[in-house]
Amino acid sequence: MSQANTADPNIILLKNVRLSYPKIFKPAPFGDEGGDPFYSANFILDKKTNADAIKAVEARIDALKKEKWKGKPPGGIKPCLRDGSERDGSDGYGDNVMFLSASSKQDRKPRVVNKAFEPLTAEDGKPYAGCFVHASVRLWAMDNKFGKRINAELRVVIFHADGEPFGAAPVDAESEFAGVDLDDESETAAPAAKPAAKKPAADLSIDDM
Repeated sequence: MSQANTADPNIILLKNVRLSYPKIFKPAPFGDEGGDPFYSANFILDKKTNADAIKAVEARIDALKKEKWKGKPPGGIKPCLRDGSERDGSDGYGDNVMFLSASSKQDRKPRVVNKAFEPLTAEDGKPYAGCFVHASVRLWAMDNKFGKRINAELRVVIFHADGEPFGAAPVDAESEFAGVDLDDESETAAPAAKPAAKKPAADLSIDDM
């Protein structure tokens, strides 16, 4: 992690972190409740290889709490940096990582570029969930009707390197339709149902008799 080339101490550069849940080309509402669309992404930080970045972000979060609430932060403040165990079982998450959630309003689209700072689009196929990126975020404190939080504004995402993609693998169309005559215009083909196996007599219950 390094400080951005700016006088704003809240702008932080994350280097070689893993991208998760990216909505960086087209904004989308949070959750299932609709509302205003946002650009957003999670950045997964390994507790060993990204240890310095984690410490720096945590220090900046603590500083913002003291600045916003005059040295006496109230309880229940939700930070943008959380432990990966909260999403254990999801691709890339677990006890060995932290993750930072960042977002920006639809009128503040983040810059998405390659390492030559050339623009990337969704059609380029990168960045994608599971790849490695560099990112710029700006931390800020929120205290309004929506709650008390330390948020991160999503500013820049730079594709760095390929990684194992997150999510289900694409369906193999050839295997899916193996043995099916695609020119046959009859009814939709479906696998034949397997007959129910008969239970051995010893396994029959009274209700089976």
